[in-house]
Amino acid sequence: MTTFKVKGGLKLSGEIHPQGAKNEALQVLCAVLLTSDEVIMENIPEIRDVNILINLLKDLNVRVEKKSSSSYIFQANNVDVNYLSSEDYKEKSSSIRGSIMMIGPLLARFGKGFIPRPGGDKIGRRRLDTHFNGFEKLGAKFDYDSKEEFYRVTATELIGTYMLLEEASVTGTANIIMTAVLAKGTTTIYNAACEPYLQQLCKMLNSMGAEISGIGSNLVTVNGVTSLSGCTHKILPDMIEIGSFIGLAAITKSEITIKNVSYENLGIIPSVFKKLGIQLERKGDDIYIPSQQNYAVESFIDGSILTISDAPWPGFTPDLLSIILVVASQAKGSVLIHQKMFESRLFFVDKLIDMGAQIILCDPHRATVIGLNHTSKFKATTMVSPDIRAGVSLLIAALAADGESTIHNVEQIDRGYQNIDQRLNALGAQIERIN
Repeated sequence: MTTFKVKGGLKLSGEIHPQGAKNEALQVLCAVLLTSDEVIMENIPEIRDVNILINLLKDLNVRVEKKSSSSYIFQANNVDVNYLSSEDYKEKSSSIRGSIMMIGPLLARFGKGFIPRPGGDKIGRRRLDTHFNGFEKLGAKFDYDSKEEFYRVTATELIGTYMLLEEASVTGTANIIMTAVLAKGTTTIYNAACEPYLQQLCKMLNSMGAEISGIGSNLVTVNGVTSLSGCTHKILPDMIEIGSFIGLAAITKSEITIKNVSYENLGIIPSVFKKLGIQLERKGDDIYIPSQQNYAVESFIDGSILTISDAPWPGFTPDLLSIILVVASQAKGSVLIHQKMFESRLFFVDKLIDMGAQIILCDPHRATVIGLNHTSKFKATTMVSPDIRAGVSLLIAALAADGESTIHNVEQIDRGYQNIDQRLNALGAQIERIN
């Protein structure tokens, strides 16, 4: 187990570049299985979940060539589909949730896709029904071995159809689109997810020869083609990391510039942080956060308490609610945090309460935060990172605390944040990694 020793109470300053987007990388990496041609991928983040998926592609006999620290060439011209039945595949692919998105490309191109029950964050129930219902509507046969917890889909022919998704699942929509691009006829997907990462996937597929329209809306149309060619694709900067840095700057009273953020793809993220009273300024494609002694929470027009909740895009992403909660803990004013999508994501607040935060956990989905207005610093403590986003939230709290905190199970943070300790130390933080 890896541990961080974190000295709190330091002001940071300088510029920081966000990594490539984790959630986009997991989608577009799976898409390389749709063609036998070379696919060049740029701005790939060096993080655990992405590295696991790249190694899975290698095990499937995809040629992987690393051009630089963040650029790769992939070529899936000799895929070993028999590997899908191996025990090695079952073990490795179960370690990350993103592996579920290999099924669609494998089904579309080779007529079968197998996957064990995926792993990932323990943040509540995360159903896979959207994926497999979509495959079945396209003509695939679905089988689930409950004893082995192993999913199998097979098809001799995939036929385009109309489908109304029960939920706007991002990974489900991605998987269905990657299956439909090689199906016969037209597939219409209503209530489709439309996050920037999904838009990026669709643009990449179109550059490979797919025919996808309605990109950025919840009604996507896919005209099937017989084959796809190679392409070059650059991954967006990670909006979750950008939001994390905004929150970090505010709670530590630091002056930070976040470089090359692709501002037009951030949606309402900047405005939600502004509702907490955080000053931030767009400078070209950068975000500048000045040092603030305090920040006051806005209320609604009628004077009622501010509520921040998650919603499908273009609503606020659930991955940043943990950050918002920590930052609100030192604001002036109160906020109701409503985590609608996952019922276990707020359970890390007990660690913040131990540090002195005033938080009332109303139920698994809602927490009321009474801001301390920096009149009382967080107390240093020892914590365990439960998942990626909560782990970074605890790291941010530790950087704002009085004294030295210890965070165990840092591997969770490493799954989604590239060399976070080194990059923050370059801004003046003092984070020691102990393996």
